Parts: sequence; C-alpha cells; structure tokens
Amino acid sequence: MPDVSPLPPRPLWWHDRRARQLFLVGIVLVASGLVHAAIWGFAGGPWEGPVTWRKPILFGISGGLTSLSLAWAWAQLPRRGGDGWLAAGTAWALLVEVALIDLQAWRGVASHFNRSTPLDSFLYDAMGGLILFVTLVSIDLTVRVCTQQTSLDPDMLLAARAGLVFLVWSCLLGIWVSVHGDIRMAEGLPPESYGAAGVLKFPHGAVIHALQWLPLLAWAGRRAGLATATRFRMTATATVGTALIAVYALVQTLLGRARVDTTPLTAALLAAGVTCLAVPTCITVWRALIQRGR
Repeated sequence: MPDVSPLPPRPLWWHDRRARQLFLVGIVLVASGLVHAAIWGFAGGPWEGPVTWRKPILFGISGGLTSLSLAWAWAQLPRRGGDGWLAAGTAWALLVEVALIDLQAWRGVASHFNRSTPLDSFLYDAMGGLILFVTLVSIDLTVRVCTQQTSLDPDMLLAARAGLVFLVWSCLLGIWVSVHGDIRMAEGLPPESYGAAGVLKFPHGAVIHALQWLPLLAWAGRRAGLATATRFRMTATATVGTALIAVYALVQTLLGRARVDTTPLTAALLAAGVTCLAVPTCITVWRALIQRGR
C-alpha cells in the first residue's frame, strides 16, 4: 500500500504574520479596558457624561475586539504585497486612538467634541484621522473577503463577510457622527444629539461588533455538531436580524427619538431583529446541551 501521510494541521490564525501585531494589540487593548473598569470600580464616578471612565473602558474593549477580529479576517486571505505593513499600521492606529482617549480621561477632559484648547482640538482631529485610516483599511479588507477565495466553510464565510460589512457601516456612521457633531457645536448645540432626543452614537455602535457575534455563532454551531446547511441558515438568519437592528437604530435616531422610545414601525423592526438573533442562538445552545449530555 502507498504511504499516505496525513495532511499537516492548519496553522492557528494568530500565527499568521499579518495577524500577529493586530492580535497582540487586541489583547493589550482589551486588558486596558478591563484595567480601567477596575479603576472605575475603585475610584467611582459617573458612567455617563463627557468626562468619565466609561470611554477608556468601552473603547479599550471595543477596539481590542475589533483588532482581534481584523487579525482573524486578514489571516483567511491570500497574501498580498504590503499586507504586513498595512496590518501593522492598522494595529498601531487602533492602539494610538485608544491611548489618546485614555490620555484625555486621565487629564480629566473630554476626548470627543473637545476643541476647548489647541491641544484638545489637535488630539480630537488625530483620533478622527486614525479612525478614517482604519475605515479605509476595513473597506479594502471587506472587498477582498467578499471577492477572494478562502478556506472558510460557507456559514463562517457569510459571517466574516457580513461582519465586515457591518463594521464598515458602523465606521462610516461614526464619521458622520463626528462631522455632524462638529456642525452642531459650531451652532452652540449639543454635539451628540439629533432632533429632540436622538442619540447619534446609537446607530454607530449598534452592530459594530457583528464581526464577533456572527462568527462566534457559526463556530458554536459547528462545535454543537450542526450540519453545514443548518449552520448556514442560522448564520443567514442572524445576519438578517443584525441588519434589522442596524436599521432600527438608524431610524430611531433620524426620527429624533431615544433608543427605546419606539413607534409601531420601529418596535416591529426591533422585535423582528431580536427574534432573528435569538432563535439561532437558542437552537445552538440547545443542540450543544444535547451533545454534552450524550
């Protein structure tokens, strides 16, 4: 009989040279968010408001998760010239952006919509430039994941593509929030509101982490032993649910309403979106419990 050697195991995604710095920066940023959470728990202080420990906590954890997810997505793609430099630049952009937010919190001043001094204005503009760079990189990465061949299963490929699209959507809304807020500040109006009670950061942040929860659902479905076709249907359903949540958040804001001050239309959007996310999640958990009990 011929000597048939088993295929070598596929390298772990964080060992990919393009993913390495994004992976390490992601770990550092999540850790920084948790450290600031401990500081807030010890020192106290308000959660809401322009000067609060909330921003170092949330931006640290959120930026870290985004960096980890971009590292994972990059590692699925064929290599391209300049990828290493571009991935490293993205990692450093996220790291510096969160570091500037942390700096402003430790200085006791607002990190966003703060033009009270030349330094504050420069730091705010620098954060905007860094996020614009990350947005452009994310757009390029989205196009590549949607057009190039990968070894991902159909459900995980759908999760990666949809998650990146939602990340780009969220980043573009973040740019709109910044520009609109500057215009309102120049008019002497609150920069983070829209209409009577709309909250501009709501649609920006509503689905920014779909690049984590959609692949996580696909991975959990595989671990639970679900068939590929079933996993694909559930990922597709969750993707529709995520899209409905995104539309809900945007419509609520454009109507000038607070997050949960719903109309019949927006209440229906919210209910449909939550259902489309909850049903696949519950099926996956139920199947995993059955698998564990065998």
